[in-house]
Amino acid sequence: MHSSDRDRVVLAALVFAVMFSQLLLYPGVATLVEALGADAATSAFAATPLDASMWFLVAEFAAYVGFVGVWGVASDATGRRVPFIVAGSFAGAVGYASLAAVPAVGSIPFEGILALRVLQGAMTIGAFSLTMTMLMDLEGGHGRNMGAAGIAIGTGAALGAPIGGQLTEVDPLAPLLVAAGLLVCVGALVTRVEDRTPDRGRSARALVDGLRRQPVLSIPYAFGFVDRLTAGFFALVGTLYFQETFGLDAGATGLMLACFFGPFALLQYPMGALSDRIGRTVPIVVGSACYGGGILLVGASPSVATAAIAMIGVGILGALVSPATMALVTDLADESERGVAMAGFNLAGSLGFLGGFLVGGTVASNHGYDLAFLVVGGFEIAIAVVTIPAFLRLSLEPTERFRSGDRGDA
Repeated sequence: MHSSDRDRVVLAALVFAVMFSQLLLYPGVATLVEALGADAATSAFAATPLDASMWFLVAEFAAYVGFVGVWGVASDATGRRVPFIVAGSFAGAVGYASLAAVPAVGSIPFEGILALRVLQGAMTIGAFSLTMTMLMDLEGGHGRNMGAAGIAIGTGAALGAPIGGQLTEVDPLAPLLVAAGLLVCVGALVTRVEDRTPDRGRSARALVDGLRRQPVLSIPYAFGFVDRLTAGFFALVGTLYFQETFGLDAGATGLMLACFFGPFALLQYPMGALSDRIGRTVPIVVGSACYGGGILLVGASPSVATAAIAMIGVGILGALVSPATMALVTDLADESERGVAMAGFNLAGSLGFLGGFLVGGTVASNHGYDLAFLVVGGFEIAIAVVTIPAFLRLSLEPTERFRSGDRGDA
């Protein structure tokens, strides 16, 4: 096996582990925050189970937004990825373990829980974003490399949701402990991968200025924002919607989420390779429009069975869009600015998750689930329609640049 192929497998496994650890908490988030001491009588952030769950998830992604760029700039400026991934993984593991220890320590205000969550998120995003950047650094075709990242993300989410639901039924704190252990493994295993970071170290100012000279990156960033908004919506609002509308428990809710994440994961790599051959425009634009329509069908489904079928369809369409969007970042970014470019993409994605939590949660609380699904599905359709002229100007057809690195590694 070529060293790039081997490292692609290892790095994808590490991305999987980080995503898996994150999704473990989602199906039982309401039970978890209750176990951690969320109390409406003592905290305005815990007025209802939905509010407490929303702010617990928001705290992590607020940290993602605040720190993902710091990790990317530090990595590109020093020309190293591995040491930062090790540091982020181990510190993130400490954050998860600290949250799990809260009930044993005693009563801690819910605001303190949220502060710990912010620290954990600030560290975890470094491991996640820079491991994805190491995949960008590999030879073999941008679509293939980002397809590997996508299948890792999708599989981690697909397995993390149902397993997290089962762990929650055993003990609400179990997902936190498993997540801590997984991040320790990530920090240890990444040292086995060759660091292929371009060794042209640049100042932080030069890196940021270089990114500013690439406004075209706003296109994949916009799609990354909206795509992650839908994921955040399903993680919070979708979870509660399935439980309240169809009476599902945490375990069954995890299986329902897996109906989306299963095909989303399994089809990422072939869809990424497909975008290397046919270009990015059709997978991103057409796929996003259909993806938004699928979300509307989930919200309109009258039964568990039809909702599950709609979730499978949404997963297939998501697999068409996701790797092509991430590959487009690699296509457009200079190789010496990949850490910052991927940080920007993950920043947009984290803002999208926050939007999914906040917009979805607020609309669902105040106006019901039907309008919430309509708003989120409408966003996905709108971004596809609005960006058609930009894609036509770019003429994003398959080129040798899109398949850079194929020589010697095909």
